[in-house]
Amino acid sequence: MQRGIRVVIGAGEYSNNPGWIETQESELDLLNQQQWQARFDESSIRAILAEHVWEHLTYEEGKRAAEMCYPYLERNGYIRCAVPDAYFSDEAYQKGVQVGGPGPKDHPAASHKIVHNYRTLTAMFEEAGYHVRLLEYCNEKGEFIDNEWDEKDGFIYRSKRFDQRNAQGELKFVSLIVDAIKKEPIK
Repeated sequence: MQRGIRVVIGAGEYSNNPGWIETQESELDLLNQQQWQARFDESSIRAILAEHVWEHLTYEEGKRAAEMCYPYLERNGYIRCAVPDAYFSDEAYQKGVQVGGPGPKDHPAASHKIVHNYRTLTAMFEEAGYHVRLLEYCNEKGEFIDNEWDEKDGFIYRSKRFDQRNAQGELKFVSLIVDAIKKEPIK
């Protein structure tokens, strides 16, 4: 059995994570147990990267997706999840990421079902059995907080460091980024 696998969910046109298995929804749907079973052994995945994917699920679907991933993660394996941040205090940003999107059905946000804040995303993963480490997020006052994280553990383009819209030192686009870590007692 292969171990240490690293998987990108919903890779899109990006290829920012060399050595990772890049997937699209049609081949690995977060809510399709048969696809997971056909593709991976239990405890075989070291990391799952999902950049701007979980907002396309309701809260309950997101929790189910996290539960679906859990058995496939190694002990201390993790989901690095980045979603739009409901607490980022920029009106244009919030309009662009709102539930249902700001415009036509082909707009990327048209299928958004939730805009998480750090409390809802943390609670969702904790309810599914994970320990959550906040990497980048805004608090209730809209203040941006970032903790050190290594892009080699999962590159997130839409982040403070890497999104070119933030190049001049002013935050124009941020993500709520967490590592949801599988914790199991040692037997």
